[in-house]
Amino acid sequence: MKIYCLILLSLLCSAASAQHLKGKISNPAGLPLEDVYLQNQRSRKHAHTNEQGLFAMKDVKTGDSIRITLLGYQPQLIVVGGKDLNIVLNPSSFQLDEVVVSEGINHLSSVAAIDIATNPVNSSQELLRKVPGLFIGQHAGGGKAEQLFLRGFDLDHGTDINISVDGMPVNMVGHAHGQGYADLHFLIPELVEKIDFDKGPYHTDKGNMATAGYVSFQTKERLDDNVISLEGGKFNTFKGLGMFNLVNDGKQSAYLAGSYIKTDGPFEAAQDFKRLNLMGKYTRTFANMDKISISFMHFNSSWLASGQIPQRAVDEGLIGRFGAIDSNEGGKTARTNANLQFDKLIGENTSIKTNAFYSRYRFELYSNFTFFLNDPVNGDQIRQKENRNLYGVQSVLNRKFNTDAADYGIQFGAGLRGDDINNIELSHTLNRDVTLERIQFGNVNELNAYTFLNAEIDLGKLLINPSLRLDYFNFRYVDHLNNDANASTGKATLSPKLNFLYNHSKDLQFFLKLGKGFHSNDSRVVLAQTTKQILPAAYGADLGMSWKPVPRLILNAALWYLYLQQEFVYIGDEGVIEPSGRTARKGIDFGLRYQLNNWLFANGDITYNHGRALDEPTGANYIPLAPPFTFTWGLSVKDLDHFSGSLKARYLASRPANEDNSIVAKGYFITDANVNYTWKRFTLGLITENIFNRAWNETQFATESRLQNETAPVEEIHFTPGTPFNIRASLSVSF
Repeated sequence: MKIYCLILLSLLCSAASAQHLKGKISNPAGLPLEDVYLQNQRSRKHAHTNEQGLFAMKDVKTGDSIRITLLGYQPQLIVVGGKDLNIVLNPSSFQLDEVVVSEGINHLSSVAAIDIATNPVNSSQELLRKVPGLFIGQHAGGGKAEQLFLRGFDLDHGTDINISVDGMPVNMVGHAHGQGYADLHFLIPELVEKIDFDKGPYHTDKGNMATAGYVSFQTKERLDDNVISLEGGKFNTFKGLGMFNLVNDGKQSAYLAGSYIKTDGPFEAAQDFKRLNLMGKYTRTFANMDKISISFMHFNSSWLASGQIPQRAVDEGLIGRFGAIDSNEGGKTARTNANLQFDKLIGENTSIKTNAFYSRYRFELYSNFTFFLNDPVNGDQIRQKENRNLYGVQSVLNRKFNTDAADYGIQFGAGLRGDDINNIELSHTLNRDVTLERIQFGNVNELNAYTFLNAEIDLGKLLINPSLRLDYFNFRYVDHLNNDANASTGKATLSPKLNFLYNHSKDLQFFLKLGKGFHSNDSRVVLAQTTKQILPAAYGADLGMSWKPVPRLILNAALWYLYLQQEFVYIGDEGVIEPSGRTARKGIDFGLRYQLNNWLFANGDITYNHGRALDEPTGANYIPLAPPFTFTWGLSVKDLDHFSGSLKARYLASRPANEDNSIVAKGYFITDANVNYTWKRFTLGLITENIFNRAWNETQFATESRLQNETAPVEEIHFTPGTPFNIRASLSVSF
């Protein structure tokens, strides 16, 4: 009996000495810091701060040492004295040895933070290039959404990648040009605070289009300084940028920003590209730590384009590489966004995050892919046009609680998205002025209601993340060319996901990710019953690791597999998207981030991708334009005697342009560089693209076309030439 009493007494004493440590971490201005990493040096247990800068850590004893780190801030080591902590972290120079790889489900979050810190974004094209292995291509005069490539996908303009800004979707369903069309040009790059991304269908809060992956952008809540910047260079290029604080204190912030860009581009027929961007944002934090943020964005652009030109026309000397068969292509587009975000703190372990948005969108695009194939007299120019209202709301309840056995996190979310598209059109036109024939003309109404439940079970070193998502879609199309015939249908789908993370230490993490995702088909395709797959599924698996073998080197690697029930194929002569059959892809991703000294950083990413169509015979089952291999590398200089800059290269391997690989899209290797010098509040910059002046094709398609002097059509590579050597200078002042 005495032995049992002694055991009980020792347990009680141990329980009395252990405690839950709570606190808040902020910067010197009193603003909360998110994702601060805290580790108990005795037990090796860790915790992170939330958006309010709050943290809770269990099994802490008086006298324990807690190490506190955050990228870009001086680390601290504190000794627990029995009270809740209120800690201030001071900014410091960027050091890679402060990065912790054993984080949450998104193993690439540390990579994103490193890339933003060492090489800030200064163009809309660079925004998406921050995702390792994601390549982009422009082929319509700068104003059209870029063509995207990731994990062996030709994603067209966004069919299989979910893109959002501050919780607001960028992808457009049932779009006049292509399903999932994601035009990110409304976002001013200099206002991006954070880029969150991951590959595969493993995140339950990401729904439609999140098959190859997702990219989520977060804009700044406040500006460090007011900034005026001017930039100019070759091809009559000019950019003006202004960002101005209106209010900036501990309780609230507000700013206005605007930019204007114009360029003629390298083409023989000037692009006459013009784009105006405006943004305003107001954020207020209340005494009870609730927070509200309201933002408005507007952009409009117009351009001319030389389009995709046939290789034979260049080879025969009919036009130059930067010439045009039809120089009357181009278009105009505009988008206005209103976005509301409200964070409600119910208790120290419970919060609700709500996001509501509205967008007014205009789009008009003129293209000529086949020249005189279908109409030998007037040519094959087409117009794609739409007017859209996009609206939605999402609310997520976040609850955390602890037991002796494990820590638990629950996220329960529900939302609604509606797309009201008026007079969506595909027409055969002449010189933009004359409508020769309307091929499609009607109204699309698409509604997506969804709910999801996500759980995180933290067993110490092992984190288990089961989740389930339910989506319901309603499709409706009113056909103006068929006596306003009205068709509608609905479809629901369940998307289960299960992820495992094993944190061997703060420097080594293993993961296994399993999940089902989907992309919706175009409403017109669904209601015309040209496909049986309304919401074709994608099943994925990733097995990999993140490793920090030495303090200034981070490695990440993944083996992955992705099966799709249905692909999309771009039909150039029709200007529409049509569904195809089943595909399977597999590959390897590898990346590294290395700090050579206090001011020099290196990065590199390699992807190998193998994909085939499953319903076609061997030899005729290639996936057109799917890249088998990509490689990027770069060197960045940060804070070296007032200098900063970077040298970056990207390689996209040659790839099949058609199903039997008889036509090949040529690869390219391009190198860019920039350098900046800062003196007091002035920064002078020099930006160069394609520094070796390589002749390369930015986008390529296997297209059947006919020139005006030809008697028979020819199928071959049609391409848009990549930018030759380009140089621009910039001057900015902060105040």
